[in-house]
Amino acid sequence: MPPTWLNVKLPYPAHVLQLILITRLPPLSLYIHIPWCIKKCPYCDFNSHAVKDDLPEAWYIDRLLADLAQDCQRHAIDRPISSIFIGGGTPSLFAPPSFERLLQGISAIIPLQTGLEITLEANPGTFESQKFADFRALGINRLSIGIQSFDAAMLKKIGRVHSADEALRAVDIAHQAGFDNINLDLMFGLPEAGPDISIRDIQTAIGLAPAHISFYQLTLEPNTYFHKYPPKLPDDDSVFKVQQQCQALLAEAGYLQYEISAYSRVGRQCQHNLNYWQFGDYLGIGAGAHGKITASSGQIMRTFKPKKPEQYLKEGGHGEPLQTLVQKDVPLEFLMNHLRLKQGFTLAAYQQATGLSAESLQPGLSECLQQGLIGFNGTDYACTGQGWLFLDTVLQKFLS
Repeated sequence: MPPTWLNVKLPYPAHVLQLILITRLPPLSLYIHIPWCIKKCPYCDFNSHAVKDDLPEAWYIDRLLADLAQDCQRHAIDRPISSIFIGGGTPSLFAPPSFERLLQGISAIIPLQTGLEITLEANPGTFESQKFADFRALGINRLSIGIQSFDAAMLKKIGRVHSADEALRAVDIAHQAGFDNINLDLMFGLPEAGPDISIRDIQTAIGLAPAHISFYQLTLEPNTYFHKYPPKLPDDDSVFKVQQQCQALLAEAGYLQYEISAYSRVGRQCQHNLNYWQFGDYLGIGAGAHGKITASSGQIMRTFKPKKPEQYLKEGGHGEPLQTLVQKDVPLEFLMNHLRLKQGFTLAAYQQATGLSAESLQPGLSECLQQGLIGFNGTDYACTGQGWLFLDTVLQKFLS
C-alpha cells in the first residue's frame, strides 16, 4: 500500500514546497568533454566538431585544468571525485601523454577516491594496441566503445567512419590491453532495418563478452542532418517488437537492465551514470560541458561552459552565469533522473538529495500510482512497464 501521506489533505497548496535540512551533500563526479571527432555523424546532437587541423591537445589540457581549478574554488569544493567520465566527440583521438598530464593535474587539484571508475569514450577507428595499453596503464579502467551496429551496410547508412571489422578488432584490442570493464554502444530502430539486424547486433555483442551494453533507439534530434533530411525508419510497432526480442536475449545472457537503455553484468553498472541518475553532483569541464553542484545551503546550481572549441580555448571555462535551480522545479529534475532507473527511488533518498519534504511530490505521485504508471513495493517507487514506455507522460504530471 502507498504511504498514508498520499491520502492526507495537505494544509497548504500542493505547489508550495516544504523545505527540510540537507544533512549530507551527494557524491561528486567529474565529466570532461573532448569536442573533436573524425566526422560528425548525421544523427548526433552532441557538442562535437569534425577535426580540420592538428588537434590543440596541450592547449586544451591547459584549459581543462584551469577550468577545474576555477570550479573548485568557485564552489568551495571539499569533496573527493568518485568517478571520471571523458566523453565527446571522440576522446580517444588524444594521445596517452595528454591524458597522463590531465589525470596528474586533476589529482593535484582535487582528491580522488581510491579505485574510482575512469571511463574513456572511444571510436573503433582510433584503436591501436599500444595506445590503448598506455591508456590502461594511466589508470583509465573503463572503455565505452561507440559501435552502434556490426552491420557493414548499416554503418554506412548512419554515417559511421568505422567498418564492421574495425568494430570487432576494437573490442579485441581493448581486451588485450587489459580492459575488463567495457561498454558497447548499440542502436536499434535504424534506417530501413529489419529485426534481423538488431538481433544479430545483440548476439554479436553478447559473444564479445563486454561488462556492459547500452542499447537505445535512434531518434531524430533537432539540429542534426537526419532531422533536416529524415531517413526512412521502421514503424513503431516493429521497433517495439525487436526491442523486446533483444531485451530477452540480453536477459538470457545475464545482462540485467538497470536503466532505460543500460544493461550490465552483476555489479558492472556504470558508476558515473548512476551518479547522474541518482541526482548526484558533477563538475563539468570542457567545451559545452554542464555541471550540477549542491551548495551547503541546499541550493542546487547548474554550470555551463562555452560550446565552441575556439571560444573555450581562448576564454577557458568562463561560461554563462550560474543558474540556481528554482525550488518548484526540483521534484521534476529529481524524477527525470531517478525514474530512468529500474529500481526507482525511496522517499528518504528524495528528501536527502533535494532537501524537500515528501509532500512536494503531490499530487503527481498519487495520480501516477492510481493510473498504474508508478508502482510501490513497500520501499521504492519505480515506473511500471507501462510507465517506462510513457515516461514523458509520467513526468508531465510533475510539471509545476
